[in-house]
Amino acid sequence: MAHPSRDDCPEEFSLTRRKLLVGGALFVGGALLPPEVSAQTLGAVAPEVSTNFMEVSSLLIDHHLDAEVGARMAGAMLRIHPTLAQDIGAIIEIAKKKNARIVEDFFADIPEGSLKDTALAIISAWYTGVVDNSSTAEVFAFETALMYQPTHDVMTIPTYAISAPNGWNAEAPPLGNMPTF
Repeated sequence: MAHPSRDDCPEEFSLTRRKLLVGGALFVGGALLPPEVSAQTLGAVAPEVSTNFMEVSSLLIDHHLDAEVGARMAGAMLRIHPTLAQDIGAIIEIAKKKNARIVEDFFADIPEGSLKDTALAIISAWYTGVVDNSSTAEVFAFETALMYQPTHDVMTIPTYAISAPNGWNAEAPPLGNMPTF
């Protein structure tokens, strides 16, 4: 005999009381936010800041960089360094004056102080995957952090998985022929 509350619709279309309460609470909470709460306060970054961040990142780092990760990094760095947008603009101007294509073309011309600190912080963020070194740092790019890329074909990223993050079932690559003595 079928259960009296049985519903033949697929699970993804089922609206349970819990889903209704959570969705309603999120809707009401969003509607009650004061109008002065901007998108930047909620973690979003202005498109021009994100675009400039990716432009300066591609000048500072000669690797393929993920724009989505870059936008999240820019938002986190903007919260830590309020002058990030101005520093990025100044670094881009220095690079344009030198007709720079790679970091070696213009990095020596960046003056010591906040501009050089910003450039180094951007480089560090892409290589480590975090924007600060605190114990509560938010990780933005673990799997794609550039510090793991030079050896990704022979070494695994340090996780509990053998092959890679979320690679619990994959076989470890062979090490090669071991010498016999």
